[in-house]
Amino acid sequence: MFVDQTVQNMKKLENKVALVTGASKGIGAAIAKKLAEDGAAVIVNYASSKADAQKVVDAIIENGGKATAIQGDVSIADDVKRILAETVDLYGKIDILVNNAGVYEWGPLESVTEEGFHRQFNINVLGLLIASQTAVGYFADNGGNIINIGSGVSTSQPAGSVLYTATKSAVDSITRVLSKELGPKNIRVNSINPGMVDTEGSRAGGFIGSDLEKHFVSITPLLRVGVPEDVALIASFLASEESRWLTGEIISASGGLR
Repeated sequence: MFVDQTVQNMKKLENKVALVTGASKGIGAAIAKKLAEDGAAVIVNYASSKADAQKVVDAIIENGGKATAIQGDVSIADDVKRILAETVDLYGKIDILVNNAGVYEWGPLESVTEEGFHRQFNINVLGLLIASQTAVGYFADNGGNIINIGSGVSTSQPAGSVLYTATKSAVDSITRVLSKELGPKNIRVNSINPGMVDTEGSRAGGFIGSDLEKHFVSITPLLRVGVPEDVALIASFLASEESRWLTGEIISASGGLR
C-alpha cells in the first residue's frame, strides 16, 4: 500500500497546541518536553517559578520545538481564563489540556485546617475544573483532549493523607463524569495516576531516600520508583490519535503497584 511520505514523516502531535499546567518542574516539565518533542506547540504554565519554566521552554526550543511560558495560578479563575486566552492569542487554538498543577501536604486528621483544605482543593480540584471548563470553550468543533494528573493515593488511600487523597479521588470522579459529558463533543478525558515519582517535590518532601521509598520499591513489581519521563510517555500516548478510542480511563502509572 502506498504511504504518503509527508504523512509518514509527520510527528504524531504535529500542528497541535497543548497547555500543561504546573509545568516548571517534575512531571509537568517532562510532559511539556515530550509533547513538544512529538510536534506540539506547548504552553508551559507556572505559578511562581519563572526561571524554572523558562529553562523548560529553552530546552524545548533548543531541541527544535515550540514553547512559551505563561504565568498564572490555576486556583484563581481569572488567571486560568487569561492563560487560555493568551494560549489562543499566541497559537490560534488549543487542542490538548494537561491538568498537572497540584500541591500535596500529608498529615494526620488533627492537622487538617480550613486553610489547608482550601489550598489543596482550590488547586487540585477547582483549578482543574475551571481550566477544563474554559478549554472546552476554545476547543474546535472537531473536539479536544483533556489529560488529568491524578495519583495512586486515590486507590491506596494511605494513612495521613486524608486531604490529598480526597482531592485526587475527586479527580478520578471528575475524569469519569466529564468523559461522559464531553464525549458527544469528541472531547476525550483521561487521567494518569502515578505512584511515587522521583521529582523535586518528592525529594523536598523527604520521600526519596526514605524508608518509605524503600518500602514502595519492595512492593512494586518493577522494583523502582517512577521518573517523570515514565508519566510523560503515557501523556504523549493519551494526547495522540493512538489513544483515540480511550476516554474515561484512569491509568495507574505505578510500575504495577496496586
